[in-house]
Amino acid sequence: MLQSRLDAIRQWFDGYVHTFCDTDPEGLKNILLKIEHTRKVCAVMDLLAAGEGLAPEEARIASAVALLHDVGRFTQYRRWRTFRDSDSDNHARLGIEVIREHRLLDDFGSAERLLIEEAVRFHNLLALPEQVQSPTKLFMRLIRDADKLDIWRVFLGLFELPEQERASAACLGLPDLPGCTPACLKALQEQRVVRLDECRVVNDFKLLQISWALDLGFSTSYRLLLERDYISLLAATLTGRVDVAEAIEGIRTEVIRRAGENN
Repeated sequence: MLQSRLDAIRQWFDGYVHTFCDTDPEGLKNILLKIEHTRKVCAVMDLLAAGEGLAPEEARIASAVALLHDVGRFTQYRRWRTFRDSDSDNHARLGIEVIREHRLLDDFGSAERLLIEEAVRFHNLLALPEQVQSPTKLFMRLIRDADKLDIWRVFLGLFELPEQERASAACLGLPDLPGCTPACLKALQEQRVVRLDECRVVNDFKLLQISWALDLGFSTSYRLLLERDYISLLAATLTGRVDVAEAIEGIRTEVIRRAGENN
């Protein structure tokens, strides 16, 4: 990918998201949340590209994926006033619609276009599809990690705020009640990724995010996770009686191990 093409996508993104800012104060809060998230994901992607030794052209493709990965969120929120896919539409699929509607990749070669579109289309799956070929899978793994590493930052900031001051769509409409759903706690204790469809309260959503520590794809990602201490910080925000100390220790041990691995 040429640098000029990446610059053109960045310029388009700035203009596109600006069109969604003409809304009510609550809507603007949610739109700005996603704009900032995208920019932070781009910054994390740069760290991953450097840490994993990507070639300059690969790094530019990864940057384009980071910039476009959540572009469907803006249409999603305008139409349905939610970020919950199950109550609206798959935001990754909506993103592909936006990319094609605005012909963002028309001047790209077919191979580069496929890499970018497939990474956007599959970035929010619970697990990567097995049939995807190796070059595409690299960028899918990168965006999934960059996305998680910033989502942790986003929610730690939100959980510091009183419930009424949070961006309303961020917690997917889940009530902020003490305790958690047994199925979510059991998944964490067994060191499995918590399923979103099992989340019933905000604490469950926190357990889901903690469990993401078991689903990163690169040693650089695990090192960034350790440096930022997101897992311990998230665990500290749990309300009510939620006994996760042993589970957190097991996850932390595994994160340390994976941070020392070479991919």
